[in-house]
Amino acid sequence: MSTAPFEIGIFTFGELTRDADGRPISPSQRLRDVLEWARVADQAGLDLFGVGEHHRQDFAVTSPQLMLSAIAAQTSRIRLTSTVTVLSSSDPVRIFEDFAMLDLLSGGRAEITAGRGAYVESFPLFGQSLDRYDVYFEDRLDLLLKIRGQNPVTWSGTTRPPLNAAEIWPRPLQDELPVWIAVGGTPDSVVRAATRGLPLYLAILGDPGRFASLAHLYRHAADQAGQQPGRVGVTSHFYAEPTSQGARETFFPHYSSYIGQNMPRTGRLDRDTLDVWAGPRGALFAGSPAEIIDKILWEHDILGHTRFLAQVGLGGLSQRDTLASIELLATEILPAVRAATHARV
Repeated sequence: MSTAPFEIGIFTFGELTRDADGRPISPSQRLRDVLEWARVADQAGLDLFGVGEHHRQDFAVTSPQLMLSAIAAQTSRIRLTSTVTVLSSSDPVRIFEDFAMLDLLSGGRAEITAGRGAYVESFPLFGQSLDRYDVYFEDRLDLLLKIRGQNPVTWSGTTRPPLNAAEIWPRPLQDELPVWIAVGGTPDSVVRAATRGLPLYLAILGDPGRFASLAHLYRHAADQAGQQPGRVGVTSHFYAEPTSQGARETFFPHYSSYIGQNMPRTGRLDRDTLDVWAGPRGALFAGSPAEIIDKILWEHDILGHTRFLAQVGLGGLSQRDTLASIELLATEILPAVRAATHARV
């Protein structure tokens, strides 16, 4: 199990759901909101800020690296990561160049989180066949890691033209640009990260207990491949208020709307279901700081993770409530979790 200090951060996809008064949130307003979340997170002491990629009408961010560059100019210490970069439909050369620039602009704070993506709208946009969904990711991850480790680079694959002694510039400020792999529960994806020695994010939306086997598989597969297991991170939906009852009362209409729009197969989310999901063994982090601390520590016991990324601003939650929730995460939850996990090492 990693002995790295426990880190906590926030992330967003820049959802364009309606605000508390039922009015649509414009893309320009949402991007301004995200910038403010990042500034507050940086000032309050959180460790990471992440931005995800989508190519749909209901999301404002198509380029995490562009959004993170704007954030880099308005922050001083928080690490900046994509959550995720849809590597399957991206050119690894351009991705590396962009994140190397971000790393230079931010003073060495950039990270890439690569994933296959929960949605597939980017494939037809960029002229790619869904029949090669897995092939694209495997091929382009191989190239990204090759670029990270070598310059010039010679490479050949099946999803883009080969490179022959190609020089890739600029190089990042960090000696090695961090690359994480995000998975939603697929064992093959866990093994892919393990055998390449890459750190892993588990996107937990269902029963957290079932992810314990994936964390075990990750460490076992790394050991079998002769790799040192990397760090494990967890991503979850989040909202905090001083009391659990208050948090759930505020959050319920927004989260119910979010689930209805983004996870229609889940069905209508009623209040009783939200209370179950937000309970001690549920995947949803919606409650008081004390309740959330206990749940993070329980997951740490079963998963051994050392990062927690909270998805904020869901369902058109007001900017005031979102910022207050971020402050609680930084000032009450992070110090308590870090102290407790440090004591267990």
